[in-house]
Amino acid sequence: MAMSAKSSDYFIAELASKAPTPGGGGAAAMGGAIGMALSNMVGNLTLGKKKYADVEDEVQALVDQGYKIIDELKTLVDKDAEVFAPLSKAYGLPKDTPEQAAHKEKVLEECSKVACSVPLEIMRKSYEGIKIHQRMGEIGNKLAISDVGCGVQFLKAALISGYLNVLINLTGIKDEKFVSETSAEVERLLEDGSRIADEALQNVIAKIKK
Repeated sequence: MAMSAKSSDYFIAELASKAPTPGGGGAAAMGGAIGMALSNMVGNLTLGKKKYADVEDEVQALVDQGYKIIDELKTLVDKDAEVFAPLSKAYGLPKDTPEQAAHKEKVLEECSKVACSVPLEIMRKSYEGIKIHQRMGEIGNKLAISDVGCGVQFLKAALISGYLNVLINLTGIKDEKFVSETSAEVERLLEDGSRIADEALQNVIAKIKK
């Protein structure tokens, strides 16, 4: 059974254990999915309300996008564990001879690149989710607006966690072009995503205090 399909008690127990997976990447993806679900809850509490009839189509589109992101993030919980396994195994390869050392270095490089792919995708999906929260906070049901603030904080945490997991994997990669391009993307996602998340939160706080 997929990790994402197991109970929350099981997931948390495994996360707290010394088992190599799930780790920060899996936790980031799960947290992001939870955050995205909160925006969808607000959207579903907005749909069908006469007061919000003029934005119903847009809210429905945001909810549909949200469900897609939830599914993608849940898939990434398991994908993160899948890509970590070969990397973990590669660290145990022998390096007693020059040939073994060269082979180990090559395998570690390849596995590290693959391991970067999942937290990078978690960042991309979290960024998309943050933008949805920003808009949902502007047009969603005001009675549930606090949940947009909660959800966007989950996604910001997922964004930062994905960033950290990319960084740690980049340390094992010597391909300068790959490192440069990946670093540029994650720095942009982190900066823009964090700014939008903070703006969305402040908008929620302002609406609650009115």
